[in-house]
Parts: sequence; structure tokens; C-alpha cells
Amino acid sequence: MALTIEQLNAASATDAVALLEGTYEHSPWVAEGALAERPFRSLQHLKAAMAQVVTRAPAEQQLALIRMHPELAGKAMESNALTAESTNEQSKAGLTACTPEELARIRELNAAYGQKFGFPFILAVRGPRGTGLPKAEILATFARRLNNHPDYERAEALRNIHRIAEIRLNDKFGVSPELGNQVWDWQEQLAVHSDPGFAEQGQLTVTYLTQAHRACALQISTWMHEVGFDSVEIDAVGNVIGRYEAEGFVTSGGAVPGAPTLLTGSHYDTVRNGGKYDGRLGIFVPMACVKELARQGRRLPFAFEVVGFAEEEGQRYKATFIGSGALTGHFNPAWLDQADADGITMREAMQQAGLKIEDIPKIQRDPAKYLGFIEVHIEQGPVLNELNLPLGIVTSINGGVRYVGEIHGMASHAGTTPMDRRRDAACAVAELILAAEKRARQDADSVATVGMLNVPGGSINVVPGLAKFSLDIRAPRDDQRNAVIADVLAALEEICTRRGLRYTLEEAMRAAAAPSHPDWQARWETAVESLGVPLFRMPSGAGHDAMKLHEVMPQAMLFVRGLNGGISHNPLESTTSDDMQLAVLATQKLLDNLAKEQR
Repeated sequence: MALTIEQLNAASATDAVALLEGTYEHSPWVAEGALAERPFRSLQHLKAAMAQVVTRAPAEQQLALIRMHPELAGKAMESNALTAESTNEQSKAGLTACTPEELARIRELNAAYGQKFGFPFILAVRGPRGTGLPKAEILATFARRLNNHPDYERAEALRNIHRIAEIRLNDKFGVSPELGNQVWDWQEQLAVHSDPGFAEQGQLTVTYLTQAHRACALQISTWMHEVGFDSVEIDAVGNVIGRYEAEGFVTSGGAVPGAPTLLTGSHYDTVRNGGKYDGRLGIFVPMACVKELARQGRRLPFAFEVVGFAEEEGQRYKATFIGSGALTGHFNPAWLDQADADGITMREAMQQAGLKIEDIPKIQRDPAKYLGFIEVHIEQGPVLNELNLPLGIVTSINGGVRYVGEIHGMASHAGTTPMDRRRDAACAVAELILAAEKRARQDADSVATVGMLNVPGGSINVVPGLAKFSLDIRAPRDDQRNAVIADVLAALEEICTRRGLRYTLEEAMRAAAAPSHPDWQARWETAVESLGVPLFRMPSGAGHDAMKLHEVMPQAMLFVRGLNGGISHNPLESTTSDDMQLAVLATQKLLDNLAKEQR
């Protein structure tokens, strides 16, 4: 029979450790330490407690835990010396049925990995959904992680051990993240649609109003109908909008207008060769909530409007937030005459998609009819991953300013120009990069980046006379960002004056910070805490559709941990069905708590 939290809480310390045997490979000290937090409020509380015991352990004890794990398809498997849990996991990933070639490759990787790091390669081979990774993906991950720094790799090994423990606990407690699995499946199925030139290479790229983009919109709308939304439409800019009406506002003749509405959603377009979860997670998590509400025959005292925003990334045209901007009344008609790389204007693309351009002004929302906007999003960074936390509360979306600039010096012979006579433009940018880095480090959560540096017409034996560069500065508050900008630009002036150079600088973009509304942030915090997940508050360094909605209504966001160092805008972008399950449960809690407030 499946174990229950109630049984674990009631058991003696000795019996409780025995009940958790095998969760962390041959390491009962993890369970012993976690039991100090009893009574556990939930399975997630237990998972978090065990992970924190490992985090607090000395480095030597962490290393011993890693070394308790067997090599993949190694000698322990061959001699049947694996634990039952390890046998099950390696079997689900097909590692007990390797071809001679696969086995030879794994042995080669095991030897190289052990020689470099001094401990076995650890990978949660049952994968993010718990059903087992393909052997090709296991081998590719193994080879990729061989390039990691030893300190990073040891941390990655521990993160995979926590994932292994999570799956083992699910098995012990007879728990399956069904809603998270549904969200996972939707994202996998939507990812079959990709633009030409990328689809053939197995890469995910969905840019505004391409055939793949329109297929995504149709698929999302189909699923919205299937899960129980009362109405579904694709609007004049390509947003997919599903409404689940409020209790008392649905009649045999359809929905009755006037119900207060909670708005949520995110975007379904992608960057080129991007990931499956950026944006789309924020569409499918609330869709799973509506599926559950419809299954239970429940309605809320407010309507729930879920939007798959058509565009956020700015990949096909020089325009961003087309979808969410249209809802706030900020669609710029001048965008219609922009042409993409193939010479197709946005106007032509909209007409080809059957969108009614004349209706764009009609889709602007009246903020007075909305309670607010919430958004669930993959973190797109390493913080939650490094802290072993599944969810994060967003305190603010960073405001940012971008510049493009040039530094002009004097091109001269690299061999004959003495070091104290040079007017080196590239050296000046190098100094600026370090100055920006040093200044941003002085503030919590400020960031400064020179992402582009180019020496036009540069030559190996010529002192650079011209250097072109970009500068991106962000911070959670506008005053904080502006202070960093002032200091970095002062450093640029000082560097160029001292070196006898001149520069030009053009502001390319400015976006205000979007702090979360305190009441809505508190609602997310209450929901997350009720699940037994430790609270962690953090700013978002990336832009989101919530930034646009922030201009007209209160907003707050929930972050979901990413895998592979939290990487995003990359095919390695990933998260687990367990973390997605928690995101669904947190959203459900927020909806239920809001319903109590509204009644």
C-alpha cells in the first residue's frame, strides 16, 4: 500500500527512517535530518526538507552521497548489485538493454567522467516526466556535462540526486503529477509545429503569423474547447482567448456580460531555435486549472480569461508585445508597414492569416472590468535551480535601457605604435565592460551587459580604430537602474577622455520596471506557502507580457524552476512535470482564495 504523510508523521523516528529507505541512495542521514521538521504538511514539504538537509551538509558529506550512486550501465548493473530503485530507473531508460555499441560508449564516458571529477555521473534517467529518457538524450547529456567546471558539475550531480529522490518519493506515496503531466504533454505536442528551415533540423521556431504559428493558435483553441472553456476565439492580432464564465453569468442563451474577470496568459511564439516552455507554460497551467474546474462542475465568482498571446519575442518584425500590447491599446499602426526578411509586410501577413486589421482597436480591454493579471512563467535563469526550489515569487520585472554605441580612435600599425601612443577603441570598450560589471555588482539584482562588441574591418596587425558595442542595463526599480546608467555613462566619458577617444551613444530601448502589485504578490505567496514550498522572492530580469498589462491593471507573476542550469531561449530549456504540477496547484489555490475574497 502507498505510504501517507499521516503515517510518516505518526511513525517513530526509527520507523520513519525505515519508511523512507532508498530515497537517497544508501544515505539514511538525509531522512534522519529531515524528520526534525515533522509534522510534514504535504509531500512537497517532505521533499523540500530532505533537499535542505543535503544543502546544509558539509561538502565531504555531499560528495559521499554522490559516490553512493552507481555508474550508469556500470559494473553494479552487470553484477546485479543495484538497489531495486536504481534497477527500476535504469530499466525505464533502457539502460539494461544497451547495444554493444551503446554500452561501449557509456563505459568510455564513465571512465572519462570519473577521471575528471572523481565521482560517478549522476543523471535522473527517468527524466522530467518520470517515464524515462531516450538513450540518445542520456548519451548527449553525458558528453555535454563532461565539459562542466568541477564545482558546477558537483552541484548538478546533487540536483539530479534530488530529482531521483523526488521520483522515488512519488512512487512510495503512490503520487502521480497528473495535471503536470497534462501540461507537459500539451507543450510536447505543440512543439511539433515549427517554421520552415528549422523544422527540418528538429529545431523549434515559431514566429509571428507563419504557418506554424497559425497551426499553434488553432491547436491551442481546439484544446481550450476540449477542456471546457465557455468561449474561445482568435482575435484580430492572433491572440487565442478562452473564457470560463463566472457563476451566475451563464444561461442557456450564452454568457451574460458584466462579471468581474481575472486575466492570465502568456505567449506562444518563440525565439529561433528556442525552448518549449518559455511563454507556453503560462498558457497551459491555467488551462489545466479550467480543465479541473469544468470536470468538477465548479464556477468561480469571477470569469477566468486565459490568453495565448500571439507575439512577445520580436523575431519576425521589429515589434514586441504585439499580442499583449493590443489588449492595452498600444498596438502601433506603423508596424503594419514593416517588412520581414522575405519582404512580407505585417499587413500582408495579417491578411493572409485572415485577421481583421480594422478590428484591432476593438480588442483593447477596459481595465475597470478586470480584477488584475497573473502570469506563470519558467524562470529563464539559474537561481531556483541552484537553490533546489520549484517555485519563486516575482517581486518586480526589471526595467531596462539599451544603447548602441561607437568608440572612435586611430587605426595604426600594431608593431610600430608604442603602447603609450595608442588610441585603441577596442581597449576602451574592454574597460567599459569591466566598469559596467563592477558597478552592477554593487547593487542587489542590477545587471549590466555588453552583449555585442565588433571591430569593423579589424586586422590581426592593426590597433583598432573603431569599435561598435551594445550596452544593456536593468534593475528592479527605475531609480536603481538610472543610478547604474549614470555611473556607467560617466565611466564611458572618463575612459574616452583619458584615452583621447571620442564616442557616440544612442538609446535603442527604454522600458519601465513593473513591480508586482503587493496584494497580488501576497496572493501568490499564500498559495505557494500552502503547498509546503519554501517561499522565495526574486525579480525577473527578462521582459514578459505582464509588463504590458502592468500599464493598465495590477499584476504579479509566479516563476517555475528550469533544468539544465535554468537555461532558456535554447533547446535545452526544460522543467519537470512535478514542478508544473505545483504551478497548477498554486494557481488553483490562488483562484480558490480569490473566490473566498469575492464572495
